[in-house]
Amino acid sequence: MNIPKSEVKIQNDRNYSSIWNLVILMLIPAFTIQAQEGISIGKEYPQYWSYDGNPTLLLGGSVEDNLFQISNLEEHLDLLKSAGGNYVRNTMSSRDSTNVWAFHFDEKKGLYDLSKWNDEYWNRFEDFLKLTSERDIIVQIEIWATFDFYRDFWNQNPFNPKNNNNYTVDRVKLPEVVSTHPTLTENPFFWSIPLQRNNIKVLQYQQAFVDKLLSYSLKYGHILYCIDNETSVTASWGRFWSDYIRKKGKEQSKKVYITEMWDPWDLAHITHRETFDHPEIYDFVEISQNNHQRGQNHWDNGLAQIERLKLLDNLRPITNIKTYGSDLGRHGGGTQNGIQSFIRSVFFGSAAVRFHRPTSGLGLSAEAQSVVNSLRQLSDKMDFFNAKPSNDLLSDRDENEAYCRSSSGKDYAIYFTNGGKVTLDLSAAKGLTQIQWLDVIENKWTNGKKIKGGDKVAISCPGTGHWIFLLNFE
Repeated sequence: MNIPKSEVKIQNDRNYSSIWNLVILMLIPAFTIQAQEGISIGKEYPQYWSYDGNPTLLLGGSVEDNLFQISNLEEHLDLLKSAGGNYVRNTMSSRDSTNVWAFHFDEKKGLYDLSKWNDEYWNRFEDFLKLTSERDIIVQIEIWATFDFYRDFWNQNPFNPKNNNNYTVDRVKLPEVVSTHPTLTENPFFWSIPLQRNNIKVLQYQQAFVDKLLSYSLKYGHILYCIDNETSVTASWGRFWSDYIRKKGKEQSKKVYITEMWDPWDLAHITHRETFDHPEIYDFVEISQNNHQRGQNHWDNGLAQIERLKLLDNLRPITNIKTYGSDLGRHGGGTQNGIQSFIRSVFFGSAAVRFHRPTSGLGLSAEAQSVVNSLRQLSDKMDFFNAKPSNDLLSDRDENEAYCRSSSGKDYAIYFTNGGKVTLDLSAAKGLTQIQWLDVIENKWTNGKKIKGGDKVAISCPGTGHWIFLLNFE
């Protein structure tokens, strides 16, 4: 049967068109997923993170810092998720007794080989990234676990020349013993980069470690990066690794988000300006050391830095990966101050807040779960991302008694640190609405009387302890 050439061409065109349409239909979901998935700085609210295209408040707590090394990881992540948490810290640390190191250990020689990997370490890390990704839990990775390189921990570290078969003390000028605290910066491990001592032999293995880490983490879209933990070394070290990680991400068409954590407790210390003042180097700002402050001072210092970022026109997310405070530990002023610090951080505008591990923090204890759960409920019940710190609306207030966050005329939230009574200015609000009270530790909401906008009103907390007052006007 002879078919006219014109009909053959039409049929072929239809076939090509159908195939092309099918290809487009197959590609569209992939492009859509790539555009929407993962963590990013919010476009509408640059002070906060966005996840899968939605503004997201990051709240968390965990039993350990190097979470990928714990045995009951999946159960722990499920517990965090059930409490409304979505944020964890992960140092690449190996200093605890049940931990493994990143490098292969030669049993015969009794030495590590920095050119070979310990598969167990990296399998744990990969499983951790997979499990957190499945649960939409954001991971803040700290690449260099500072304390692993000092005192007793340096004694067992594979990078110590006495512990590996790759270099000697004479070759790399790294000491076998570093007996001082990291604040004295006496381990030249952190001075290896070209702008400092250009210790190429050490840098070779440092680079290999970072490359290996990124070979796993760059596959995912729920990762934030922090260069160090409580560092006191020069700014050049952090800048070098920030630039390196950013370019490695770019080579794989991946956007990465990087910060540095400085040691000084005072956020006004000049070292913190390295992150605050340089958005081209650091995409977000880590202020955990502010949690060594107490009460009103904690609020004032944290809020002052956010306001300064606004004035400099480089507002971006501020994170608190370590909230100190537990009656069992020596940092942070005890459990009550730890809870207060966590809630104050959320109210003054932190994009991410996590309870530090026990005993320095509450970890994921029952109290920590309650606080995370309550703040998640609060953020869902109000226009949280349009709200702002609003203590100027409060009067008859004692120091550290209460803190206000509001979108004036619409939502008003007040956190009472231990009961109390204040006066709230509702002159911008119109209409009638009902008071809602949240018992933070009990995760229990109760309704109070109805209240009318347009004037100042006295607000009395229904009890002692941690309470949150909420009004929603139409």
